[in-house]
Amino acid sequence: MSAQREMKEKNPWHSPVTIIISVIGVIAIVALVTVAVLQNMPLPQKYKYGIVLDAGSSHTALYIYEWPAEKDNNTGRVEQTHSCKVKGPGISSYASAPWKAGESLSECMQEAKQRVPGKRHHETPLYLGATAGMRLLKEENSSASDKVFQAVEKTLQKSPFSFQGARILSGQEEGAFGWVTVNYLDDRLKQGLETTGALDLGGASTQISFVSDNYDGSESPSNAVTFRLYGNDYNLYTHSFLCYGKDQALRMTLARQTESGPGKIFDPCFHPGYTETKAYKVLYDSPCVSDRKPQEAPANFTHTGKGNFSQCQEVVKSVFNFTYCKYSQCSFNGVFQPLLQGPYGAFSAYYFVMNFLNLTDTSIPLEEVKEKLTHYCATPWDQIKKRHPDVKLKYLAEYCFSGTYILTLLTEGYNFTSETYSNIKFIKKIKGSDAGWTLGYMLNLTNMIPAEAPDSPPLPYAGYVSIVTVIPILLVVLLIFCLRPFWPRCSKQPQII
Repeated sequence: MSAQREMKEKNPWHSPVTIIISVIGVIAIVALVTVAVLQNMPLPQKYKYGIVLDAGSSHTALYIYEWPAEKDNNTGRVEQTHSCKVKGPGISSYASAPWKAGESLSECMQEAKQRVPGKRHHETPLYLGATAGMRLLKEENSSASDKVFQAVEKTLQKSPFSFQGARILSGQEEGAFGWVTVNYLDDRLKQGLETTGALDLGGASTQISFVSDNYDGSESPSNAVTFRLYGNDYNLYTHSFLCYGKDQALRMTLARQTESGPGKIFDPCFHPGYTETKAYKVLYDSPCVSDRKPQEAPANFTHTGKGNFSQCQEVVKSVFNFTYCKYSQCSFNGVFQPLLQGPYGAFSAYYFVMNFLNLTDTSIPLEEVKEKLTHYCATPWDQIKKRHPDVKLKYLAEYCFSGTYILTLLTEGYNFTSETYSNIKFIKKIKGSDAGWTLGYMLNLTNMIPAEAPDSPPLPYAGYVSIVTVIPILLVVLLIFCLRPFWPRCSKQPQII
């Protein structure tokens, strides 16, 4: 019995220190496994959704956005998951039949119901923002504008989504939200990088927005917008030119050429061989040109093309006023503009026109771009129609004018030079989302972009790595101590020489 007790006392595994160390080791192993499992456990991803309708002058488009539900205000990126182009013209075109404006949205709203999970319908915000087309209609006929909105709201209120209202965006808002969209999608706001300017061209208006170190808003306060996003302050210059979208600009150039009321004009902005009979009443049916309609004009005029780029550019320049400026510097029409700064993203009609003309590569020297446009405009109309049989003739006929207008607006209007033209990038999408004002609009209304930098997570990556590194080291040390009684002991017997 005493022998067994003696053996037990000599057994190192039965010592109090070894038992304590073993308990600590077990606890450490359990803690390590628990942390690793919890940190890496796959969680079912939940998403929230938002819908924005862009009611432009030429058409309406619906965009659906998605973001991780648990990251509303922090790092969860908002992404576009679907877009739907509404059939027919913009809602401002339904002034004489406002109910049709509401009906036109039904098909895209049905798509939205299918794309957004049913259980999320009631909590999904739905917005409609109208731009320059409705601004012009409001200016021309306020009552008709109100009736169009009433018809649109009636349709949207019937949807299962959380309708948040329909309204007309100001030009400043349109420009500023476009800037937010471009920089948000490019992760420039979160990382505090140099921002990208935004160039937006629609059918009835155009916007330019950028951050300039030389602009604090004091010289022209109406062009200043201040944002605080992710802990950084941005002093944004933005301006919207109503009537300078490509469709209304075309009306203005035609008005310049028909101000004497001729029965026929030879237009350098249309291809040789192009000829079309057009009504004065239709041409001047816009607030942008209605006050210029000639008094003694016939009912119609013959519109004939002669395809001359340089002459077309002179006609386009005639719709800009470069002579008046009360500020230190201006773009055109007496509007203040600071010095251009940084890269620019040009989207909407900028992209679609230049993409059709194969001129989106801004590494091509500006003079070469002009040469390509000169050759394109001089191409006979019959050849152009044969090359593009699937393009609607109305749109096809206008590309010479649109390309010339874009170059003139950028270089003569906004003061881009042969050197700075390469700073422009013509873009349609950024990381799968359309460039435009709609995403910035939704982010602003839902406070999706925090004013301050997001809080750190409770267990950051560095802390997690430290834990899973220190605990194994601790276990190794404990194991060494546990095995210490088994270490071979040095013999104390005298060595034989």
